[in-house]
Amino acid sequence: MHYGGGHVLIGDAICKALLRYARALAEVGQADIVTIPIASEGGGIEHAHFLIGPSSQLFDTPVENSSVDPTDLEVVAHLERETRKLHPPTPAWEEELTDFPDLDYDFDAHPPQ
Repeated sequence: MHYGGGHVLIGDAICKALLRYARALAEVGQADIVTIPIASEGGGIEHAHFLIGPSSQLFDTPVENSSVDPTDLEVVAHLERETRKLHPPTPAWEEELTDFPDLDYDFDAHPPQ
């Protein structure tokens, strides 16, 4: 993850969740500070604080053959919950109302009166 002119090594799941949350914050004009695990230079796991929001300049690049994957599923779940608070999911019609048959009606040929 590249951030503020530097970079840190974070796990894929956290990276994706962080980018989604940063985008959601930017869309509503808000900011937040999040704490995520990162790989330290000594090969261990440390925690870093990121200020993310409308002016965040984040981007990620993959790291091949990394020996450390600093992923914390609780952090991923927290980021995803916070993202959903800002953008609640909308129903996916193909997954909703499956007990009703599809309506087969040509609205173009028979517009409502």
